Amino acid sequence: MSKVIWKPGCFVYPIPAVMVSCGTVENSNIITVAWTGILNTNPAMVYISVRPTRYSYKLIKQQGEFVINLTNEKLVYATDWCGIKTGEKFDKFKEMNLHKEKAKFVKCPLIKESPVSIECKVKEIKELGSHHLFIAEVLSIDADEKYINEKGAFDISKCNLIAYANGNYYTLGKKLGKFGFSVQKNKNKGKHRK
Repeated sequence: MSKVIWKPGCFVYPIPAVMVSCGTVENSNIITVAWTGILNTNPAMVYISVRPTRYSYKLIKQQGEFVINLTNEKLVYATDWCGIKTGEKFDKFKEMNLHKEKAKFVKCPLIKESPVSIECKVKEIKELGSHHLFIAEVLSIDADEKYINEKGAFDISKCNLIAYANGNYYTLGKKLGKFGFSVQKNKNKGKHRK
């Protein structure tokens, strides 16, 4: 069987479905973003892509900061709803019964129900066409302590995170390996795994 050629488009899936909080605690909004990711390790940098027509775009551009809130199975309904409805007409925190939590380094609120909230400071905006890319430095990662294991490490496998692919939401599956597992030596035989 051979591959079929489609017209060029965005088809790098799955990707995270996150809720980005912006504005201030008093005047906040949530925008659902699936176009987000890691850009750099040192300094830690991430990005979100937002259409300039979205209500949150102007809040993020004016304030120069935002919070990426990871989403899980419990938040899938709110994640979808916050991506469909506009903050010009709805208080999304109130409508979805989400709670604001004060951030440490930005004025935007964290979403308390999110397992992980990432406080971000905008460093650059690139106008790309349909979307503008907000390149941001990570100022803080705020993790729910219930996901911290006995060794003090964050156990992301317990979060039940969701992903987005081609118009659908999915839960993340079982762990298949860890970084470097393909070259680790077998402790019993001293040989590489095949």
